[in-house]
Amino acid sequence: MSEQTRGASKGFRVHIGIFGRRNVGKSSLLNAITRQQVAIVSDIAGTTTDPVEKPMELLPLGPVLFVDTAGVDDVGALGGMRVAKTRKILARTDVGVVVTDGAWTQFEEELIAELNSRDIPAIVVFNKVDAAIPDVDLEVEIEQRGARVIRTVATTGQGIGDLRVALIAAAPREAVDQQVILRDLVGEGETCVMVVPIDKEAPKGRVKMLQVQCLRDLLDGDTISVVVKESKLLDAIENQHTPPKLVVTDAAVFDLAARITPPEILLTSFSVLFSRLKGDLHEQALGALAIRTLKPGDEVLIAESCTHHPVEDDIGRVKIPHWLQQHVGGDLKFTTVQGSDFPEDVSRYKLVIHCGGCMMNRRQMLDRVAQCRRQNVPITNYGVLIAAVHGQLERALEPFPEVLAEYRTAAEQSDVEVCA
Repeated sequence: MSEQTRGASKGFRVHIGIFGRRNVGKSSLLNAITRQQVAIVSDIAGTTTDPVEKPMELLPLGPVLFVDTAGVDDVGALGGMRVAKTRKILARTDVGVVVTDGAWTQFEEELIAELNSRDIPAIVVFNKVDAAIPDVDLEVEIEQRGARVIRTVATTGQGIGDLRVALIAAAPREAVDQQVILRDLVGEGETCVMVVPIDKEAPKGRVKMLQVQCLRDLLDGDTISVVVKESKLLDAIENQHTPPKLVVTDAAVFDLAARITPPEILLTSFSVLFSRLKGDLHEQALGALAIRTLKPGDEVLIAESCTHHPVEDDIGRVKIPHWLQQHVGGDLKFTTVQGSDFPEDVSRYKLVIHCGGCMMNRRQMLDRVAQCRRQNVPITNYGVLIAAVHGQLERALEPFPEVLAEYRTAAEQSDVEVCA
C-alpha cells in the first residue's frame, strides 16, 4: 500500500458497500477482492454481525473502503438492529455491490430499488455459480435496469478480476477525482496563513484531520503555507513581504481572527471550506439564518462525524451551545449525536448543526443535508454557525461570491419577514 493511500482518511476514499442476504458469500467475496482474510467466513448464516471495513488501494481507482455488511434478511430483535446498521451504510455508499447465491428474492429487489432511488451505481454479483447458474433472462433484465452483472466463485477467485474491472468503471467521477479543498482560492506562489489553535481535543503530537488535509491541498497547489497559533496571526501577516491571499482559521477562534485580519485579506474557516467540499455550502449558509427565528426552549441537534472523547470547552457541547444561547437570549434544548447515529426523524428540531465532516465522505454528508431538506429542517455547520453568531458570516463567505450573493438576498428577505 502506498504512503498516499495509507494516509487517506475514510472521508477521501471511494466507499464500496457489499450487501445481500445471509450466507450468500459476501465475506468470502470481500476476502477474494482484497486477497486477505479480512472477514470471518462460516457456513453458519449471520456470521457477520457488524459492518466490516477494509481500506485498500484499487488501482487505477485509488484509495477505497470496502464495507461488508450484515445480511439484510436477518431476523429477530438483534437481527433488526444489524439490518438497521446495514441500511445506514447506504448513506455513504458510492458503489453498491448486491451479492446473491443464484436466487433472486424480494431482498435483492429492495436493495436494487434502494440503490436506484439514491442514484448509487449498482453491481449485482451472482456468487457460487459453480453450484447454481443464474437465469440468463434475469441477468439481462437486471442490466436493463442499469446494474452490471458479474458471475463469481469467491472461494476459487473465479470472476474476481471481472468484478474489480466493474468496480473501477462504476465509481462516480466526483468520488474518484482529486478533491480540491482550497487551492483554487490561493494561486501558485501566493500565501495562505492557517490559524491552528492547539486545543485539548487534538491528540498529543497531532492536529485535526481537516487541518492536515488543507495543508496537503495547499502543497499540491504549490502555494506558500504559513501555519501559526492564533497568538501569532498578526506576526504572520505583518512579516509577509506580500500580504497573504487568504487566512483560514479554526472556527473556535474565528472572531479573534476576524479582528486581526485586515479587510482586504480574504478570511474563512476550515469548517466553511469543508461545507463546500463535503456538503452544500449554499444550503448550510442559508441554514444559518435559522438563528434569527430561534426561541428559548427550541430543540437543536448537534451532529459530529467522529467519536472523540469530549473535553472541557468542547466546541460542540460547550462553546456552540453557549454562543447560541447568548444570541437567542435564553436556554435551548440540545441533543448531540456522533458517528453514524444520525436520527432518521429530525422534524422536531428547529436547527441541525453539523461538524465539518472531515471523517465522512461527501455522499454521506449530502445524504444528511437532503434528509433535513425533505423534513424542512435547516442545517448548517460549525464554522458557518460560529461566524453567524459573531456577525462575521458575510466575511467568511467572501471567498465564495456566488454563495455570498445568495446569502445576502435570503438575509434581506428574512429581515422583511421578521419585520412583518
